[in-house]
Amino acid sequence: MSLKSLLMPIVSRRLLSAERLQAQRDRAERRRRARGEPHRVHYFHQACDPYSALAAQALPGLARRYDIRIEPHLVPPPADDAAPERERLVAYSRRDAALLAGHHGLAFADPDRQPTPEALAHHQALLLAALRGGRFEELAGPLAAALWSGGPDPATGLQPCTAAEVEMALSQGRAQRQALGHYLGGMFFYAGEWYWGLDRLHHLEARLQTLGAQRPGVSGALFAPDAEPATSAAPTAGAAPELHFYLSLRSPYTAIAVPRVFALAQHAGARVRLRYLLPMVMRGLPVPRAKRRYIAADAAREARLHGVPFGCINDPVGRPTERGLALLALAERQGGGEAFLRSFMQGVWAEGVDAGSARGLRRLAERAGLDWADCGPALDDASWRSTAEANRREMFALGLWGVPSFRVGDFSTWGQDRLWAVHAALRAPRTGPDPA
Repeated sequence: MSLKSLLMPIVSRRLLSAERLQAQRDRAERRRRARGEPHRVHYFHQACDPYSALAAQALPGLARRYDIRIEPHLVPPPADDAAPERERLVAYSRRDAALLAGHHGLAFADPDRQPTPEALAHHQALLLAALRGGRFEELAGPLAAALWSGGPDPATGLQPCTAAEVEMALSQGRAQRQALGHYLGGMFFYAGEWYWGLDRLHHLEARLQTLGAQRPGVSGALFAPDAEPATSAAPTAGAAPELHFYLSLRSPYTAIAVPRVFALAQHAGARVRLRYLLPMVMRGLPVPRAKRRYIAADAAREARLHGVPFGCINDPVGRPTERGLALLALAERQGGGEAFLRSFMQGVWAEGVDAGSARGLRRLAERAGLDWADCGPALDDASWRSTAEANRREMFALGLWGVPSFRVGDFSTWGQDRLWAVHAALRAPRTGPDPA
């Protein structure tokens, strides 16, 4: 066992603990009070980003509900290393934003295209004018609606800023975002923590409520509550659906989705088909440090919300993942794919098990019911690689490229925070068998 494998579980358990996070929050609040500062929420708006168009619609509601000062910043798209599949990201974000808008009762329809450069430049010039005039919260949402619908601008009385002024504002926004440690648009930042758009707004609201920042007379209802599906309703009768689960053993979001995915499938009477693939970094795609740090912290926060063990990590990148996939293929052949996936993901993401060592991998395998005598030949069998590549091609054909992703019939989606949509697809009336 390497020194890194020995230390990583200890360090990660501390860094991602709820106690450390709460201590950071307490220190931030003490500093705010000592300085007599308001609850200052930075919002980073990317004009060509559909998720930002949705987040902008939340700003007036947040300002009405909470005694906060929202400080908007215009930012450009993320750098290439943070968006390695940019064309897929751009296309999928429109489709996903339309799904999310329908779920939250907001306005966004996928126009099947990005705004033209001319329309985007004009839009940014108006946004900057609204920001400088103190009207960003009021106008960002309506302006975004006009941009994405192709309709006329709302009557604002604004004098658009110049292209040079917009470029300067974007440069300043990029620098501020980078200094605070992020890379995306549609992001909220409050006192040391990042919150991505509507999908993490409930974490920000819960924190503000804990601090007593609600305005008088405002209820505890959230603008964008967590959308985790309830499984109390009776399953839909009919042909058993198939849930195709695209996963990576090195993905923290996959790790915190695994128990919830199987719970949904059991409730719906669905068959889960595991579609494993190599992680991005092992396929030659970069994952910058800021992105890794945010994902780990965000996954820990989401895991606590959903009651999933997480945070004592022994990163399975490289050999541990390859050996894990070899045994996952064996387990599937023996009908124990779910058991091994659960064991492996809990082991490396919550228990600090070194899956690259024989001792650690044997522990995970035998806990899942595998005979260790069968594992030796399986570890020498590289046929899983062609399966992983076929799964990757299949996922890309759906317009997806990240994990965890899911397909039910003709419906597909990406993200552990889209299980509500998977649940709806599983409960939809079905008349025939699932397509192969």
